[in-house]
Amino acid sequence: MKVFTAEQIYKADKATLEKQQISSDALMERAATQIFNWMHLRMQGAPVKIHLFCGIGNNGGDGIALARHLFEHGYNIEVYVVKYSDKRSKDFLTNLDRLKERKIWPVFLDPESDMPVIHGDDIIVDAIFGIGLNRTPDDWVGRLIQHLNNSQAFILSVDIPSGLFTDRVPEVKDSVIQANYVLSFQVPKLVFFLPETGIYLEQWEIPDIGLDSEFLMSTKTEYELISKNEVLQFYRPRAKYSHKGTYGHALIVGGSYGKIGAVTLASKAALKAGSGLVTAYIPECGYEILQTSIPRGDGLDKWKICYRSY
Repeated sequence: MKVFTAEQIYKADKATLEKQQISSDALMERAATQIFNWMHLRMQGAPVKIHLFCGIGNNGGDGIALARHLFEHGYNIEVYVVKYSDKRSKDFLTNLDRLKERKIWPVFLDPESDMPVIHGDDIIVDAIFGIGLNRTPDDWVGRLIQHLNNSQAFILSVDIPSGLFTDRVPEVKDSVIQANYVLSFQVPKLVFFLPETGIYLEQWEIPDIGLDSEFLMSTKTEYELISKNEVLQFYRPRAKYSHKGTYGHALIVGGSYGKIGAVTLASKAALKAGSGLVTAYIPECGYEILQTSIPRGDGLDKWKICYRSY
């Protein structure tokens, strides 16, 4: 699975609109519908209070559209608009009008607003910032994010945890949503996998919103996520009467006093990857360590250790 940059994702959106002859509002509706379907499948109309915090850009527009779907299916919702700027995206305004047509009046939050009351058994939908965030949130927005994180409520982030950049580590760590779950449209974001930024989310999933498949396939990316689907094409099923000699012999050479860890990891990896026979050639000082780390027995007849004295 390719990992796209924010710029590439915007280009994928544009290519989709042009090739499929749809509006950006229609694409936003797809995204909101996918999030709703994910929630509805799991909640089945449960009478849980859902707080939707929406920015004033397209990520907020996704949240506003989601609120409409939740309302139409009888969910108990409260909608908040976080006014961090005077600018509004066109699709955000379109969906805000649709929400008001249904007599749903969002609570507009600004620097002077009190923090909303949220209970630990509520649900928070985070749609404040999207992948276009390029600066640290204002202090008051940071305090709001801290308030949401401290609420103990389950937090579902739309596309990316708000306050998290797609290409760098946040400058103010307290200004990032700590998401329990992220629904990231079409492709994962690189920051999901880095130790400095992956700590802001527990789990993620990739809803398919129908971005142009030709663009996604033909665009080269710097990073790619290797998962089961990518590995299956290289999988060689074991023949019923095959033996360890059928699948190759790996020789792992290395190690020194106090430095046997790499040889141990490499040997285990070779065994896990399916090598028919693995031999570790190591100094005598590492024999007991390796024998303990990867003991023979339990049918493990494709593993042996050779050592040299020094």
